[in-house]
Amino acid sequence: QKAAGAMLRIDELLRSEPGVKAPPSPAQLPAPRGEIRFEHVRFAYPSRPEAVVLDDFSLHVKPGETVALVGPSGAGKSSVFRLLLRYYDFTEGRIELDGVDIRACDPGAVRTRLSLVAQDAALFSGSAADNIRFGREGATDEEVRAAAAKAQALGFIDALPQGFDTPLGERAKSLSGGQKQRLSIARALVRDAPVLLLDEATSALDAENERLVQAALGEAMRDHTTLVIAHRLATVLKADRIVVMEAGRVVDVGTHDELVARGGLYQRLASLQFET
Repeated sequence: QKAAGAMLRIDELLRSEPGVKAPPSPAQLPAPRGEIRFEHVRFAYPSRPEAVVLDDFSLHVKPGETVALVGPSGAGKSSVFRLLLRYYDFTEGRIELDGVDIRACDPGAVRTRLSLVAQDAALFSGSAADNIRFGREGATDEEVRAAAAKAQALGFIDALPQGFDTPLGERAKSLSGGQKQRLSIARALVRDAPVLLLDEATSALDAENERLVQAALGEAMRDHTTLVIAHRLATVLKADRIVVMEAGRVVDVGTHDELVARGGLYQRLASLQFET
């Protein structure tokens, strides 16, 4: 009976249709540069159409730039990522990737240009190499090893009984939180995508593991356009720009020192986190 119930659910999932589909004649993306542009975007989740999450949101991220999104919970930071990844359609405005409206493209083509490192590393049973290669199936052993090195993961992987071929157990339970996150970063790097999305990548780590993951992220952000979401402001101090969001809007933009000097929401957030 349990198997029959499970098969019904599996059949339901296999028959489900994606809410965001490719247009009949998808536009082709140009050579990757990693430029992102949001223009006057308005968005509410389908389950709550009356609650606007992004309201006239505009942001231009230049190729190779690191931009941090900060603000209180519910400001719309994660929704920016979800729209860019084409998980949802927005109601107004325009989002461009390398100068092309993402709604005119195949969602799969858009996602190939993005690498996501989430708060919770989504790892699975299999070897370390399998988990990294999930980012790009055709990656060679040399590319997998290079990605692990950039993610500061090479040391602990080589120390495993069978190195990269060591089974990690269900959800990689044999690894610590920091090791899991560095493995997730290696997976994102092996994709070789021009845009890196970091969503609260260090929020669940202790101080020592956070230091190691920060070193991995610093290496990962080189040669990538990077969008960072962080509640811990210490993780975004070196960003080229910090975008302060509140109630789905951009309320201020600048470096850490500029924003603290101007006062306002960012200064209040910073005073709460950096006070002794």
